[in-house]
Amino acid sequence: MNNIRATLATVWRIAIPYFRSEDKWAGRGLLAVVVAMELALVAINVLVSQWQNRFFTAIQEYDLDRFVREIWIFLGLASVFIALAVYKLYLNQWLQIRWRQWLTKHYLGEWLDGATHYRMQLKGDAADNPDQRITEDVKNFVEQTLSIGLGLLSSIVTLASFVVILWGLSNKAPLHLYGTDIVIPGFLVWCALAYAIVGTALTHWIGAPLVNIMFEQQRYEADFRFNLVRVRENSEQIALMKGENAERGHLLHRFGLVIGNWYAMMSRTKRLTAFTSSYSQAAVIFPYVVVAPAYFVAKKIQLGDMMQTGSAFGQVQDALSFFVSAYRTLAEWRAIVARLDGFEMSVKSAVNLPAHEATIELKAADGSRNVGLEKLCVYLPNGKPLVAADGFAIRTPERVLVTGPSGSGKSTLFRAIAGIWPFGTGTIDIPAQAKLMMLPQRPYFPVGALGDAVIYPSAPGAFQAARIRDAVIAVGLPDLAERLGEDGHWNRMLSLGEQQRLGLARALLHMPDYLFLDEATASLDEPSEARLYRLLTEKLPQATIVSIGHRSTLDAFHTRKVTMVKNGMIHVLADGEAPAEPERSVAR
Repeated sequence: MNNIRATLATVWRIAIPYFRSEDKWAGRGLLAVVVAMELALVAINVLVSQWQNRFFTAIQEYDLDRFVREIWIFLGLASVFIALAVYKLYLNQWLQIRWRQWLTKHYLGEWLDGATHYRMQLKGDAADNPDQRITEDVKNFVEQTLSIGLGLLSSIVTLASFVVILWGLSNKAPLHLYGTDIVIPGFLVWCALAYAIVGTALTHWIGAPLVNIMFEQQRYEADFRFNLVRVRENSEQIALMKGENAERGHLLHRFGLVIGNWYAMMSRTKRLTAFTSSYSQAAVIFPYVVVAPAYFVAKKIQLGDMMQTGSAFGQVQDALSFFVSAYRTLAEWRAIVARLDGFEMSVKSAVNLPAHEATIELKAADGSRNVGLEKLCVYLPNGKPLVAADGFAIRTPERVLVTGPSGSGKSTLFRAIAGIWPFGTGTIDIPAQAKLMMLPQRPYFPVGALGDAVIYPSAPGAFQAARIRDAVIAVGLPDLAERLGEDGHWNRMLSLGEQQRLGLARALLHMPDYLFLDEATASLDEPSEARLYRLLTEKLPQATIVSIGHRSTLDAFHTRKVTMVKNGMIHVLADGEAPAEPERSVAR
């Protein structure tokens, strides 16, 4: 019961925001109509049960006129039933797609809000494969929540309706044993209840492990699919390293987990299906066996009563056995709910990280033109100190070169200035209204038109085509300037050097106040790198440029040098100062 309450509370938390959203009236209206149709279908079933009694009684009594009349009544009921079933399905699917659309937008908004998606990875939370949770899990949650909810409602209303019928038939057909009528009020109802209770208990006992098995199956499937995508995205590096055998081994290992868990699911499902199928087949004949003495021996009921008893017993038993027939679906649904709950908790943890832990504070500094680091200490996610700085400023419009050994925290310091690295303490002052741009060593280009990829993250059409073309030509890619309307996966199609040139074209278009280059020209030869730095100086004369680099040739394009070391110290070399005795303007 605790698990059921916890699951229902989670379902409520996930589901109810849609019905309170801007689309609430459409959602509520569709849900109300679908529920009304479900209830109408139950009412049709009640009328069909009563019709069965009259129809088979007419057959027993050889009443042709009544037989023909009942045929016409059935045709009318069947027509209404078909119309209700068709439009209930149609409106149910309409509600599903609206609900799924809203929930997908909601999750995408939370996941891509600020740097939440990045912080979730840094924290290593259990929300693996968010792509699957936002696509497949959301789709299945909406579909199965409606299916299970409407099925449960139908079962409750069916139970209430047919219990009355079955109770009345119990009075007509008392339990007949050894020539004696044993009067037990509603004994057919109690038989159906006992049958369903035993079936439900045994079903849960057999099928309970399916919840965890299905949870693991979804995780293994998603991991296998994700690693296939990684191989595709990194095919060049794998081919150069001749790593096909290694990748095949890794992929087959992950697929082996899929297969192993699938066999476990097969075994458990086989047992569950064997029982539920036996249970369902026995339920077909069970009510006739119970009332047979009253019909054949005591002759207390007619054929119509017997057939209606079988129908009503079947409806009551089906309603009471809802969890038996839907157990496998319920197990899968619970696994989906658990995955979405984990995703929500991971998002919430990443969003609330600054509120629960000491984090780096970014402040908009009015009246200042400098980026200032005050009492800053940057940590790794495990809490180990990485970079310390206090009273350090990047002044406008100077050119700063940041050097230092690998692991000294250069890129992480850039991430902290960008506001996406939360682990640490202290303050980073950013001039109010200043526009910052970070260019990593491997720029990101969305799949689509090349022109739209160059101006990312601006929306398509934000820049004139001629201006984009000029920027691409300026960075030395005249051939690509003629392909701006061509769609492609540019991170795969272009060399890293071409990607870095396009990254600088992006900077020329956006004209940031502060441009941070994290080895953004490292794949270019030194003459090309020099030409591009001169281009930045010419086109962005007022921009402050901060570069991470290791080539000594970069010194000529910067007015200030910052050397970082692994003990967290930042050494500043003023223009022309000898590197042997650097000024320690910042220390931990």
